[in-house]
Amino acid sequence: MKNGKLNGKVAVITGASKGIGAGIAKEFAAEGASVAVNYASAKQDADRVVDEISKHGGKAIAIQGNVAKKAEVERLFAEAEKAFGKIDILVNNAGVYEFVPLEEVSEKQFHRMFDTNVLGMLLVTQEALKHFNSAGGSIINIGSLASSLTPPTAVVYNATKAAVDAITRTLAKELGPRKIRVNSINPGMVITEGAIAGGYTEGEMRKMFESQTPLGRVGETDDIAPAAVFFASDNSAWITGETLVIAGGLR
Repeated sequence: MKNGKLNGKVAVITGASKGIGAGIAKEFAAEGASVAVNYASAKQDADRVVDEISKHGGKAIAIQGNVAKKAEVERLFAEAEKAFGKIDILVNNAGVYEFVPLEEVSEKQFHRMFDTNVLGMLLVTQEALKHFNSAGGSIINIGSLASSLTPPTAVVYNATKAAVDAITRTLAKELGPRKIRVNSINPGMVITEGAIAGGYTEGEMRKMFESQTPLGRVGETDDIAPAAVFFASDNSAWITGETLVIAGGLR
């Protein structure tokens, strides 16, 4: 794209086969970035995202990898760099969630959410450090309004997203001297394939969110992607350690 905000940049986006990650991948490509679309298991969905980007003249490849497994994370970055020559931007979007009352929280469920949402983010960021060049880079973590809204029956998920807030602020300080910026986006309820499959986008839960949201609606993936472009671009060159809540005013 001529005069794209991300022309010549290369981005790795985890969990980009669907939902917010797919929306960010398409928006980045439209702004001129080459995009590595990471997925854990949804190969068809990831290929669909790549096809759509290619049809519009963008550059993208799909790369399988579970973010909670170090060897797979190393392969993800090696393949992205082999395809595009360098890496400038990382979007930590991969995440899982499950809402149950405290009585039903299990060790298995705890480890599943913390492995992907927290350990995965750390392993991916750690690996990205080896691939950013002397010009630095931009890391965008996808958190959630859940860390501050703290809805009931989501104690483990909320805890993982509170960890994302702390990681963002900590790594902004730690990595700033290397010219690496770290910011996060905390969306409210967004209509994604996962939210639809979980039954969260219809019925009482959605009505409750809409009634409490000043702008009167739940989010779409298109509401999130432009903010990711801003944090990835030089327009935010002096911004790091920030968390932007995008939730229609819900707090």
